[in-house]
Amino acid sequence: MPATASVSVEEYLTTTYDPDRDYVDGEVLERNWGEVIHGRTQLLIAAYVFSCEEAWDVTVTIEVRVQVKPRRFRVPDITVVAGPVPETRILREPPLLCVEVLSPEDRMERMQEKIEDYLAFGVRCVWVVNPRNRRGFIYTSEGMHEAKDGVLRVEDTPIEVPLAGIG
Repeated sequence: MPATASVSVEEYLTTTYDPDRDYVDGEVLERNWGEVIHGRTQLLIAAYVFSCEEAWDVTVTIEVRVQVKPRRFRVPDITVVAGPVPETRILREPPLLCVEVLSPEDRMERMQEKIEDYLAFGVRCVWVVNPRNRRGFIYTSEGMHEAKDGVLRVEDTPIEVPLAGIG
C-alpha cells in the first residue's frame, strides 16, 4: 500500500472534496457514495426526521463535518442536533444522533472506528442502517443492539424512525 501524504487540519478545512471526506490524524479518507439504494435510504431517513423537526425540537442535516477530536473530522450520512439550526459551518459540539447508511464496500473495522469516535465525542446515539435487508443497529455508550422491532429510536426522546418506511 502506498504511503499517504499527511494533510494539515487547515488544508483539509479549506479544501473541497466531492464527495466530502473524513479526516483522521492527517489522512483524508474516502467515503463510499453514489449508490442509489444508499442515497435513497439516506434521503428517506432525513426526510422522515425533517418532517418531525418541530415536534421533536431537532434539526437534521446530511453530510456535515463533525469535529470529533482536534485532528479528526467525520462526515456522517445524517446528523441530528437538538434545537435550532446551528450557526456554525462545522459541528464542534456533539450532535444528538449520527446515522451511517452501509454500502457494500463498507468494512466493519472502519465503521466501528467511526462509531467509537462519535460516542467518545459525546454523541448520544449512533444508528447504522443496512438498506439491503432493512436492518438497523443502535449504538450508545451502553453498547449496541439491533432494532428487532423495526424501529430506530433515541432513548428518552420522542425520536423514532420505522425501518419499513425507508426502503
